[in-house]
Amino acid sequence: MRDNPFQFKQVNPEDIAYILGLLSMYRPISNELQEEFYKHAISIELEQGQHLLHQGDTCTYMYFIREGALMAYSMHNHKKITTYISVENEFVSSLSGLYGEQPSKEAIVAVEPTLVLGVHTTILQDWYERFFELNYIIRKVYEKYYCDAQERTHVVRVGNATERYHYFINSKPGYIERLPLECVASFLDMKPETLSRIRKQNAIPAQTPDEADLLHLVKQFMEETECFKEKTVKIQSVAARLGIPAYKLSQALNTAANTNFNDYINQYRVAYIKKQLSKAESLQNFTIEALALQAGFASRSGFYKAFKKLEGISPKVYLVSQKVFA
Repeated sequence: MRDNPFQFKQVNPEDIAYILGLLSMYRPISNELQEEFYKHAISIELEQGQHLLHQGDTCTYMYFIREGALMAYSMHNHKKITTYISVENEFVSSLSGLYGEQPSKEAIVAVEPTLVLGVHTTILQDWYERFFELNYIIRKVYEKYYCDAQERTHVVRVGNATERYHYFINSKPGYIERLPLECVASFLDMKPETLSRIRKQNAIPAQTPDEADLLHLVKQFMEETECFKEKTVKIQSVAARLGIPAYKLSQALNTAANTNFNDYINQYRVAYIKKQLSKAESLQNFTIEALALQAGFASRSGFYKAFKKLEGISPKVYLVSQKVFA
C-alpha cells in the first residue's frame, strides 16, 4: 500500500458536533459514544485532484464529507469508469476494500477542495460491540448508501445520452453547474464533448424577469426544492439553477426584498424549524439544535445568531413563549 500524501489536521470540535447532530436524527447518541467521536475522529483537507484512496489500496476509514465533493472511479482497459459522486453531508468509503480485508476496486479523488472527517474501521468495530445505538445508526446510513447506489445505477442505464442528461439534472439539481464537465460526463458514461453538445442544445434561453417576478420565481424554487437545507448553498448555485446571473438575484433581494442572500436563506430555515416545532412529536425525537442542522444551519452558534436576528428573541425564549419544552 502506498503512503497517503495528505496530512491529518487538527479536528474542529464544531465539525464533530455537526456530525453527531446529523447522526442523532436517527437515534439518540450516548454521552460516552459522543466522547469517543471527539477522541478518535480525524480530519483531512484535500486539494482538487488529490486522492483520498487509490485503486488497489486497502481502505481503513469510514469518511464523512464536511465540505466539498468526492468522485469514486475504477480504471478498466485504460478507461475511467465513475462509480459515484458524493458531496457534503454524505458518508463515503470503499465497500469493496473496507476494513482492509481486500484491495479496493475503486479510487476516491477530490473534484474540488474538500474537507473530510473519518474514523478508523478498527475503532468502528469496537464501537459496534460497545454501543448498540451505533449499529442502528450505521444500518440507516448503509440503507441510504444502497438507495443512492441504486439511483446511480438507474441514471447510467436510462435511455440515450440526452435522456441520461435530463435525468441527471432533474435528480441532482445544481451538480451540472458545480462539478467539472469531465467528471459528470464519466458518471453519465459519455464523452465530455457529447455532454457539452447536449448542454448547449438543451440550454434554456436567457430571460431577464423584473425583480417582482424574480422574487416570485425564487420563492417558488425554495418551496419546491428546499435547497435552503443545503449547508453550503450559495447565491451562485441558486442563480445557476434558475438560469439567471448571480448579480441579478442579489440585486432583486437587496432592492425588492430589502435583504441579502444569507438572511433570505435563513428566513426559510427558521420558518422550517418553527413549522417542525408546531408538531407535538418533533421535540420528542429531536433537539432544537438537531432540527437546526436539518434545516440547513451549519453550526449551533450560527443558528442561534440567525434566529435571534430574525425573530428578535433566542430559540429558548421562543420555545417557552410557545409553551414547548426541549
